[in-house]
Amino acid sequence: MYREEDFLQLSGLQHFAFCRRQWALIHVENQWRENLRTVEGELFHRNAHDEGKRERRGSVLVLRGLPVSSSSLGVAGKCDVVEFRQVEGGVQLHGEEGSWAPYPVEYKRGAPKSGGEDALQLCAQAMCLEEMLCCYIPEGALYYGETRRRTVVSFTPELRNRVKELLEEMHQIYRRGYTPKVKPTKGCNACSLKELCLPKLMNKGRVEDYLRQALEEDI
Repeated sequence: MYREEDFLQLSGLQHFAFCRRQWALIHVENQWRENLRTVEGELFHRNAHDEGKRERRGSVLVLRGLPVSSSSLGVAGKCDVVEFRQVEGGVQLHGEEGSWAPYPVEYKRGAPKSGGEDALQLCAQAMCLEEMLCCYIPEGALYYGETRRRTVVSFTPELRNRVKELLEEMHQIYRRGYTPKVKPTKGCNACSLKELCLPKLMNKGRVEDYLRQALEEDI
């Protein structure tokens, strides 16, 4: 079990799965820069996060910006949307009659990705909800703003194990205060931290050699 002061940001799991260096720059070194993608993403999530608001859609209760945490995983964060569907044998909710089954929905600005980062983040949210509510959540959904459609995600044992493995690695790196070395990919060009990470510079070897070469070119 992790202490509350050692909790990491749940949203960081997506960053870590995409690029360990990006995650470390943000969460270990506390560096951040905005670009068009991050601003659009923030606005998209802000529309989804009307915190404290309860919305009824027939037998479905919709909660937005729901805080979640897990002592066993050592993370805390918020769910964009959790739909509670009225079922037999579900969980009890304060101020509501009957029993309910939670169904997390994460909102993403763009289109579905091939890397699986979004599914990992959603699964981690579900695992937090399971620990908090003492229930089992078999699936959830990712809503993409570009396609305006939901993609259902099954929380398989393999996906759950991957979440645990990555979070354990995140805690190890965070405790060390370590920033992994750069591994340039095609995703570097769209990264908001490109100017801080300097993937091309860091991939050329020693910084001194790079600066010496740059000075010689200017002479």
